[in-house]
Amino acid sequence: MDRTTSPFRSQPLVTTGMPPGVWHLVANEGAERFSYYGMRAILVVFMTSMLMNVDGELDLMGEAEAKTAYHLFASAVYFFPFLGAFLADALWGKYRTIILLSLVYCAGHVALALDHTRVGLAMGLTLIAVGSGGIKPCVSANLGDQFSSQNAHLLPRAFSWFYFAINVGAFGSMLLTPWLLDHYGPGLAFGVPGILMFAATGIFYAGRRGYAHIPPSGLSIVQELKDPQIWKPILKLCGVYVFVAFFWSLYDQTSSAWVLQAQYMDRRWLGVEWLPSQIQAVNPILILIFIPLFTYGIFPVLQSFATLTPLRKIAIGLFITVGAFSISALIETKISEGMAPSIVWQLLAFVVITMAEVLVSITCLEFSYTQAPLKLKSLVMGLFLLSVSLGNAFTALVNFCIQQSDGTVLLEGAAYYWFFAGVMFMVACLFLFVAKSYREENFLQGTKSPSS
Repeated sequence: MDRTTSPFRSQPLVTTGMPPGVWHLVANEGAERFSYYGMRAILVVFMTSMLMNVDGELDLMGEAEAKTAYHLFASAVYFFPFLGAFLADALWGKYRTIILLSLVYCAGHVALALDHTRVGLAMGLTLIAVGSGGIKPCVSANLGDQFSSQNAHLLPRAFSWFYFAINVGAFGSMLLTPWLLDHYGPGLAFGVPGILMFAATGIFYAGRRGYAHIPPSGLSIVQELKDPQIWKPILKLCGVYVFVAFFWSLYDQTSSAWVLQAQYMDRRWLGVEWLPSQIQAVNPILILIFIPLFTYGIFPVLQSFATLTPLRKIAIGLFITVGAFSISALIETKISEGMAPSIVWQLLAFVVITMAEVLVSITCLEFSYTQAPLKLKSLVMGLFLLSVSLGNAFTALVNFCIQQSDGTVLLEGAAYYWFFAGVMFMVACLFLFVAKSYREENFLQGTKSPSS
């Protein structure tokens, strides 16, 4: 975007209040997350019970194959942020990158809604991975770009509303799309998320005159990366992301392994028998409860006893994640013993892992933005999202390696969950050393030098 001819502001509005355009960004994120989580919620069930071949016959995946495919897709979604980050920071700017890749995203939904074969699945998921992944670092960084040092105190509140919108969209879609799949089939179940993605694109476009459009750096981004001082905060963040990747390895299995586990549980709760893929909807509801609870209750109380730095929050969250998968292992033990454990046990596991999500995900998102160099905000957000990609790649690798030629799998039953819980515990212990030694530096738009 040319600095001299653009009709849009190229710097944040100097104000002590909430910047204009923020609510368009929040609404856009809610609709986009509806489309993504709605599609994602039904993927494993679709692949194991409804996938077709070109002749119209069932061509189903086994559970281990479906988990492998699901986590490879999730890994790709969180790998392509590098593409979006480069386009945004170096060539197109965040606004144009978001608009164009959102259209690619929409095309992926169309493919899933119209073609229910492995070819259609591969095409749709590839386009969604490129589109969804490409806009991810730009959307959150674009939100941060609306703030200056004058209203930086409102940044945590904006990111909390941003995350709130994510979970409103996720909750609605996780209830609706499994029901649509069960009653009307994959055409409508994949089509409705597509409609929401078209709506998200329109909402974002409508707010264009209220945004600060930070211009791309062009090839100067290469010069930025040659500066050794630039690499110092980036490498420090990468050290954090390696550990956070293992959180995502466990967390994202709530949409794969936990869905498959729910099929063997007593899903009657509150007078309703829930579909296996609907149980995930409790996560966004819990997020909506936990965000204000932690922000205005738990964090201030803990802060009165000890300084609660972002990295200390993350460390606590990693240990809590161990507890969530320990509950899953105990559930699997009951299933292997022939019992019908109540779905309430899995709901308890969701409560625990959602607590971890508040401590790890929201904290790391805001921390990534504040610690990223000014001209490389999208690139650093891409690195943060790469941690999700690496976590899902690890899960996919484990599920691929445990498949045996005779159709059986290693790490069956509770052993599968204990394996991941054990890995998470070791990672959390090692992260304590990182949290202790890390020194923070904040980089915000409108400042000429970092302030510690």
